[in-house]
Amino acid sequence: MSEVMNNNPGESALVGTGVLIEQLLKGEFICRTTNEDGWRALKNAASRERVETYLNQINRTVASAAEGDVFFCGYLQLGEAERKVISSQFKDICQALIPLVEWLVLVQEASGQDAPLTEGAAVRLTELQTRIEDTPAFREQLAKLSQYRLFGSTSSNVDAQIKLVFKRLLELGYLTRPNLEKQIYIATGKLDYLYEVIRFIDETEGLSLEAQAETATQRDLL
Repeated sequence: MSEVMNNNPGESALVGTGVLIEQLLKGEFICRTTNEDGWRALKNAASRERVETYLNQINRTVASAAEGDVFFCGYLQLGEAERKVISSQFKDICQALIPLVEWLVLVQEASGQDAPLTEGAAVRLTELQTRIEDTPAFREQLAKLSQYRLFGSTSSNVDAQIKLVFKRLLELGYLTRPNLEKQIYIATGKLDYLYEVIRFIDETEGLSLEAQAETATQRDLL
């Protein structure tokens, strides 16, 4: 990929194009929170064009969500093999929807927020855990969602349940933890991508996810 590396001195602050391409091909979601240099590179028309030109050679393209603030790698053209990959990825997302939505609802309710988590929003784990421990209904919600296969908790302890859930969300890329010495997590652009997937499913499959979410003051999420 050396031939497409960014050699423009005027853009020296931007991530190397080759590195950015590798991140996209690994399935990473590039947003300001997780990778500001890469995000700025993809916001820059010239840098994005270099990435796009390389990806097009291998039937890939730069796709975006959240009105162009979250970038990821998509297929340029869909053949049989590509459709199978996308179908598998979509199935994985669908299987994770219920536990993820229930977690979003719990965080919003326990935090007393008017809107769901979006990219850049902070979640202070210690404060959230205290509110959950002090409220029986929240403890029940956490116990239920932590037992989903996505998280796989077998503990009856709130501390163990919530830490496992957040550890898994870190691994899945929905959260990031900038400082390992602090229990502060930041929502990533992958959550904004998830909301678009939910909206798409709701509109095309008639699953009434929006109606379900409204009961938990989640209308804005969809």
